[in-house]
Amino acid sequence: MAGYDHREIDPKWQRTWREQGTFATSAERQKPKYYVLDMFPYPSGAGLHVGHPKGYVATDVVARAKRMMGFNVLRVMGWDSFGLPTERQAVREGRPPAEITARNVARFKEQLENLGLSYDWSRELATSDPEYYRWTQWIFLKLYEKGLAYQAEVPVNWCPALGTVLANEEVQDGKYVETGDPVERRMMKQWMLRITEYAERLLQGLDDLDWPEGIKEMQRHWIGRSEGAEIEFAVAPGPDQPEGPERIQVFTTRPDTLFGCTYVVLAPEHELVERITTAEQRAAVEAYRAEVAQRSERDRLSDAADADKTGVATGAYAINPVNGARVPIWIADYVLAGYGTGAVFACPAHDERDHVFARTFGLPIVEVVAGGDTAEAAYVGDGAHVNSDFLDGLDIAAAKKRIVAFLEENECGRGTVQYRLRDWLFSRQRYWGEPFPIIELEDGSIKPLPESALPVALPTLDEYKPTDDGRPPLARAESWVTTTDPDTGAPARRETNTMPQWAGSCWYYLRFISPRLDSAAWDPDEERYWMPVDLYVGGAEHATLHLLYSRFWHQVLYDLGLVSTPEPFQRLFNQGMIHRTSYRDAAGKYYYAEDVEERDGQMVVKDSGVEVSARLEKMSKSKYNVVNPDDMCAEYGADALRLYELFMGPLDDGSEWETAGVAGTRRFLDRVWRLAVDPDTDGPAAKLTDQTVDNKDMERALHAAIKKVSEGVESLRFNTAISEMMVFANEATKAEAVPRAWLELFVRVLAPFAPHLGEELWRRLGHRDSVCDADWPAYDEAKLAVDTITLAVQVNGKLRGTIEVPAEVSKEDALAAAKADDKVAKFLDGKTMRREIYVPGRLVNLVVG
Repeated sequence: MAGYDHREIDPKWQRTWREQGTFATSAERQKPKYYVLDMFPYPSGAGLHVGHPKGYVATDVVARAKRMMGFNVLRVMGWDSFGLPTERQAVREGRPPAEITARNVARFKEQLENLGLSYDWSRELATSDPEYYRWTQWIFLKLYEKGLAYQAEVPVNWCPALGTVLANEEVQDGKYVETGDPVERRMMKQWMLRITEYAERLLQGLDDLDWPEGIKEMQRHWIGRSEGAEIEFAVAPGPDQPEGPERIQVFTTRPDTLFGCTYVVLAPEHELVERITTAEQRAAVEAYRAEVAQRSERDRLSDAADADKTGVATGAYAINPVNGARVPIWIADYVLAGYGTGAVFACPAHDERDHVFARTFGLPIVEVVAGGDTAEAAYVGDGAHVNSDFLDGLDIAAAKKRIVAFLEENECGRGTVQYRLRDWLFSRQRYWGEPFPIIELEDGSIKPLPESALPVALPTLDEYKPTDDGRPPLARAESWVTTTDPDTGAPARRETNTMPQWAGSCWYYLRFISPRLDSAAWDPDEERYWMPVDLYVGGAEHATLHLLYSRFWHQVLYDLGLVSTPEPFQRLFNQGMIHRTSYRDAAGKYYYAEDVEERDGQMVVKDSGVEVSARLEKMSKSKYNVVNPDDMCAEYGADALRLYELFMGPLDDGSEWETAGVAGTRRFLDRVWRLAVDPDTDGPAAKLTDQTVDNKDMERALHAAIKKVSEGVESLRFNTAISEMMVFANEATKAEAVPRAWLELFVRVLAPFAPHLGEELWRRLGHRDSVCDADWPAYDEAKLAVDTITLAVQVNGKLRGTIEVPAEVSKEDALAAAKADDKVAKFLDGKTMRREIYVPGRLVNLVVG
């Protein structure tokens, strides 16, 4: 049957919204506010696929509904536009990254506008705009002034092919996850941010946030708070340590097992390794260190629990501070230089990892907590201490207290708290990132630039690769690098590293508040009004990086009195991913769905006959299983796509893409259209009336839809809300007459989901203003009541019939009606009634014998 013409209606209303500034943020500050924010995208050259808009459409429904509910809504979009992918694309195309970024942004923006998303585009921003990163540099200066930014020689993941440092999360199995290029470990001077100073604050702040518990737990694990002791082991004197005794600081959460220590392990990168290794072991140690240098810390962490253990003895020994025992010092890849002190003492009897290591290398295993066969496996439960001198007989808790007291009394250790979280490596050897507002003077000292010198803009380059001698791309701009101290005029050189992509995304939610303000990063009064973000929606993959870094920066800004809230994002919601079948051959090559077919029960490539396997995977351009939203909008209309994105299932669940589902939501919208518009005349539908109609089923469906949608706006459970709207549309379609007033109420709750159709129907129903400006309808609880209900009737647990009874039926009347039903009565004849069960509103079960 005929429906609406989305090819005319969609662009018409998008143009109207744009020309009339429908979604411009109100300057009114007396209303309650609602700040709804999407995690802004990185604008890649590939554009959007239908998996991307799922969260954007959800927040759009909330934003539109909240406006109608009387809230002042901040709804904005921008671009996380710095980053290595654009730089690589610039190298391939021989074009400036800024030009590529502008092209990609234009493509993304066009696609988002085609979806009818209600962004205030006057507040659009991009992290690569100098007027934006001027303030990113300003925040860095604040971090530097507070002692939270510093330089250090640290082990990094160096990718020779790209000439840059990579984060641990970008490296797997010794290779860059994006390109497969080999990665090696190097010591380099890097900018670091002292996020560890905020570890406890970041941990405690999670308690008051309305975030998914899984995300909070991931952050807690990433921060990794551990209570224990720091213990000092002296290195035993030897011919290779002529300078006197070295000391090893070890952190442990089990100081009570110190009497069971049979060896000490250092991280291969530990600064003492070079000094304490004996001549006999030096070659083996150096070879092992070179091998470990090829692996990222992430890989080493993931492998730490595996059965196979590797390591090399240094030839040196340490002295156990509680009993004076000499224990060998080893190096092993499961100990990381950046976690704790980069050294551990091993008690293989009561640590599974140490136990495997000890058995692999034939090291002693000494039981110190009774309760298991420690010769066969580590015992990690509680029990009385044994072989532990003054700890014997104590349980773990008591033994911990006693040993910490001993260590502190004898000045060889102390109780302490450690965190797995490490300081944030903040340097990148790239061009397309924020320059540091730092200069180096002739004497080698560094100096921050004054705020008046900001922004430190990126210079124009002809080539974006690192220099031939391995320096960052910015080193090519010698005239830019060579500068002077603005205070003294003395010669100076600029920093040639740039900030990581995370920098700009750490604070963009604040710049959206005052994006065109030139005198400050944000207006303090506006910040006090809008913050915190009320609803933040994005992927769960950002749990431990972007979200943690943003919280860190925000807490620093809070301590400096620059923001009014201790946390940036009050409520967080993670939308589920959209999956679609992909086709891959045995070599790992992917193929488009249209290029494969089934032959004799096997999927093969049409042209070559190569066998492929079908699997359901996350929608991704690299897997050749994407669907372009432009195609869906062109064929079915933006509103049908929007509805399907939210109708597939709960918003936080993963879903399988089926294009037929978009056709289904389009049929629903066409039914709604025909309730108001005659498809033959394009005039009002014949059943549309201004008269009162007595149709309790339709009225009940209307109020049920209003209630469910209203609740869905708060809970983000949109699939069930759409189902209730479909119920109303079905009831109205069956009805002989539909009151105009009822249809107007329905259009108001439909409009946030299907805004183009909503605006057109609102106009067709006689309104000259936008449906966005209409009040949100209220439902009447009394109208939701039903006169009768259907009860299932079972005899001995088997369904034998159904009965219609009054909604408020008593148990006695329900049982009587069930027994009187003809279909049921024949199963009762001649039987003795054993039990009568009534489940209110659902069923009657009669047990007979």
